[in-house]
Amino acid sequence: MAIAGPDGVDAAIQAGLDLDGTPIPAEMLALYNEVMELERKRARSGVKKSMRNRIVKTGSKHLDQATLDARLRAAGWEGLKEKEIAFFYG
Repeated sequence: MAIAGPDGVDAAIQAGLDLDGTPIPAEMLALYNEVMELERKRARSGVKKSMRNRIVKTGSKHLDQATLDARLRAAGWEGLKEKEIAFFYG
């Protein structure tokens, strides 16, 4: 199964298959679906805050610390916080 793009993992989970084609155990799928349902019901604090959180989480996988920090600031958000640096780059 070829997985690409932001929705690729969701498609694999929906199919109940891991990247190597093996089935995901029912207990794992049940827990995942339960937690995601709780997340869907959680109140949000703001779209821009959620956007920034996603950028930091995903951007840290693709951009070095200085680049991501500079890009956040250039876009109008605050730069990387110390706890984000420690978690994603530490």
